[in-house]
Amino acid sequence: MLSPEDFMLPCLTKKFLGIECFGCGFQRSFFLIFQGEFVAAFKMYPAIYTLMLFAGFLILNLFYNFKYADRIKLILVVLNVVIIITSYFIKINH
Repeated sequence: MLSPEDFMLPCLTKKFLGIECFGCGFQRSFFLIFQGEFVAAFKMYPAIYTLMLFAGFLILNLFYNFKYADRIKLILVVLNVVIIITSYFIKINH
């Protein structure tokens, strides 16, 4: 029987170099959200919710002009980068 993981893209960094990349876990985390496993999704990839917030803001910004849109984008980018890098180093050290 096929599972959703059968359709996920493989991580080429992990496949060829044997180490996880900064995006490892994103697809599985996204799938966990659709299954209603919100805590498990966060544990799999902590930046999932802030990335979804950022994507939602970018989509809304296409239709509505926000007063501080550039500042909000910058804050969300910095926040996501910090979360991704921090969680990556925590993951590889455990």
